[in-house]
Amino acid sequence: MEKILFIVNPIAGGGRTRSLIPMIDEKMQEKEVDYKIVLTSGPKDATLLAREYLDRGYEKIVAVGGDGTVNEVALGVVDYGRGSLAIIPSGTGNDLARSLNIPQEADKAIDLILNGQEKSIDIGAVNDKFFFNIASIGFDAETVKTNEKVKHKVKSGLSYIISLFITLFKYKDIKVELEIDDFITSSEILLIAVGNGKYYGGGVKILPMADVEDGYFHVCLVKKIPKIKLLFFLPTIVNGSHVKVKKYVKIYKAKEIKVKTNVNSYLNIDGELRNLNKETHFSILSKRLKVIANN
Repeated sequence: MEKILFIVNPIAGGGRTRSLIPMIDEKMQEKEVDYKIVLTSGPKDATLLAREYLDRGYEKIVAVGGDGTVNEVALGVVDYGRGSLAIIPSGTGNDLARSLNIPQEADKAIDLILNGQEKSIDIGAVNDKFFFNIASIGFDAETVKTNEKVKHKVKSGLSYIISLFITLFKYKDIKVELEIDDFITSSEILLIAVGNGKYYGGGVKILPMADVEDGYFHVCLVKKIPKIKLLFFLPTIVNGSHVKVKKYVKIYKAKEIKVKTNVNSYLNIDGELRNLNKETHFSILSKRLKVIANN
């Protein structure tokens, strides 16, 4: 019988993730599944738990939480080299789940874990860090920094949208040199997003053409936009229609991207912020991650 481990981040989604445990118990007992539920106690704990229980013979590791929890569990699965990732989305973002067509409703996500199909998705690397959804530089990374404060007051995906408009008034564009496969250019940018998935920031459709299985990054480069126009441009990013604004938006498909800049800023990696290096290197790995997802 297949063994399933549920790794629950009890503080994800403002603490509401813990309330899903009785539902998980009820569903698993009803289906007579061999399962176990463990709770994380701090950062990086989910990665260690995933590796530990894969070593004990569990085949399917379920991340119950937000994108940070999903990223940590995925890292554990990749590091171990066996097993598959499943997701019950219960954070404020849940963006990789969206790209995998995983239901946002917990009961439906549990049904998918039991009956869904396994697929292998691409893994990205940015400098020394793996990522599975989207990494970005510029306005949106600054927005994530703002959102670290806003999300404590607004407990929903709306916190990111609010943070977008707060950042609008203080953001300064970044000058970068870009190498996208064999194409080289330089530009003042609002942002550059590199990803496997379509969504970030709680459903913002930054890369509408992205495909988690195609072996390529999709890249959205948004050039410097006057702030008055930016106010009207930002809502188009939410639904993905920004790609039609060709004066400011360029879309690329590539396996390797290098970004050079001298400014102090942030790199947003699946929702986690790091300081931006002078040279940032994105690459698609040859290894892949097995996930349980909808077609």
